[in-house]
Amino acid sequence: MAQVVVVHGVGQEFRGPELMCREVAPALRDGIRLAGEAALGVDVTCAFYGDLFFPPGVRSWHLPPWDEHDVEGLEADLLDSWWAGAVAVDPDVADPAGSRGAVGFAVSRALSSRAVRARLDALSGSRFFASVSDRLLIFALKQVRRYLTERPLREAVRARVAAAIGPDTRVLVAHSLGSVVAYETLCADRSLPVTDLVTLGSPLGLRSVVFDRLDPAPIGQVGQWPGTVRRWTNVADRGDVVALPSGLAGRFPNVRDETITNGVRMHDLLRYLTAPTTGRAIARGVVNGDQS
Repeated sequence: MAQVVVVHGVGQEFRGPELMCREVAPALRDGIRLAGEAALGVDVTCAFYGDLFFPPGVRSWHLPPWDEHDVEGLEADLLDSWWAGAVAVDPDVADPAGSRGAVGFAVSRALSSRAVRARLDALSGSRFFASVSDRLLIFALKQVRRYLTERPLREAVRARVAAAIGPDTRVLVAHSLGSVVAYETLCADRSLPVTDLVTLGSPLGLRSVVFDRLDPAPIGQVGQWPGTVRRWTNVADRGDVVALPSGLAGRFPNVRDETITNGVRMHDLLRYLTAPTTGRAIARGVVNGDQS
């Protein structure tokens, strides 16, 4: 089993663990090298769960003709958070609510379809979501909602991650929604040998939408520590809308928050992996995994 396991986020439904590793493993080792550490011999594998969001045997991008009328509840809350994040970091994003400069990431519990439409239009003009169609954006919202609300799916996804972790695994690297999956997997099974958790572009700190729905639930506004993890490094791009607010230490004490810049591809997994900051955190776990 590999020393390092990588957990993907949304948008990987038509890949698999081997195909993902063809890109992910070299990028991860490059990050370690760019950090000035030795990457030779670092064994990497990928935990893959994207196919679980489709019925068995179904592999199709023929998404329903979703529009603003199909976004409600938790999906609307998450959309509101993404829009607020985009307003905060991108001056070119239209601000339909007129609240620029006063974004507090408060969640709107009852967005009208008109308000949803305004946020979808605003995000389509952002640097972050410019190449994402409405239907793909709504698909991502629904994928996050399904993981957080459908218990059998949630357990099946976590089982995929747990199965990828072997006796030699010391570092779990998790991106986007995958950071939520990785965190919950480590909390659920303290027998897993992971000593270092590295989260990339993580939404774990988003109140109400994600943080308050975690399993196990936070205690007194503080998230529980994940299993036997000794070091947790959270890496976020300054303009990563999914990761805003970027710091996790306020929700999970003892997390080491690191801020980087990924250029125009703020949330891209490969850019996160090749960052020296990420490589340094992974190398720390590979070298010191068995040390307290």
